[in-house]
Formats: sequence, structure tokens, C-alpha cells
Amino acid sequence: MSALVIRYQQGSAWLSSLPGATALAPLAVRLWLAPLFYASGRTKAGDSFWVPSDLAVTLFEEEYRLPLLDPGLAAQLALLGETILPAMLLVGLGTRFAAFGLLLMALVIQLFVYPSYWMEHLPWMVGFLSLSLTGGGAASLDRVLEMTFFRKSRD
Repeated sequence: MSALVIRYQQGSAWLSSLPGATALAPLAVRLWLAPLFYASGRTKAGDSFWVPSDLAVTLFEEEYRLPLLDPGLAAQLALLGETILPAMLLVGLGTRFAAFGLLLMALVIQLFVYPSYWMEHLPWMVGFLSLSLTGGGAASLDRVLEMTFFRKSRD
């Protein structure tokens, strides 16, 4: 084997052996993506925390133009999705569900709203796909709930 391959294997083994290594990667992805989408959701809010602004509805009417959805409904769904799902993702509660919902939202944005922005959207989608498949990791409320409620019932 070449020296480079051996060095790679040694480095990989060392990283895997670090305490909390498996907790840090999902946590880092959650801390990266949740604020981006939460901030976007908050820009859609109007006078009430849960009601989209007139500007948000206008954007869905004139710029975003999603097929098959009323602009008012689309603005409401985007506001709710970009507020609730990132909050869940941040604390790691229902991580797979939240990440999958945000993955679908990112796909809609990519396919129907800004199709030429794939270089910006692809990293989001990879992060959401990763969390959808692996979950929130050891540093998540999902893990706390699992350890508290589900592990005891198996014994």
C-alpha cells in the first residue's frame, strides 16, 4: 500500500476514535442548516408570528410562481415549514422528519423557483439527505428520548 493510503487510514481511524466524533458531524450539519432556513422563514412573517406578510404572498404570486399552489397557501406553508422544521432540526427533535421536510422544500426551490442556483442548493440537499438517513446523532433530543423511553422497554 502506498504511504498516502496508510496515512489516510491512520487519520480516519484517529478521527473515528475521538470522543463524541459521531455526535459532532450531525450536530454541525444541524447548526449550519437550521439558522439559514429559520431566518428565511422569519422574513416571510407579517404582523403575526404565524401569518405571512403581504410581501411574502406577492413574492409567491409574481416571482416564485409555484405550480398547483395558491400563492397565499404557498406563503403560509413556507412560513410554517421554515419556522417549525428548522427549530426541530436545531434541537434534534424529529430530526429525520424535519430534515426530510426541508429537503423537499429545497428541492422545490431548486426545481421551480431558482433552477440555476444548484451550486447553492446542492450542499443544503446533501446535508438534509444525510440527516434524513442518519438522524440527529448523539447530541440530539431524539437520542435523549430514545434512551429515556425506548431502551427501557426493550429490557
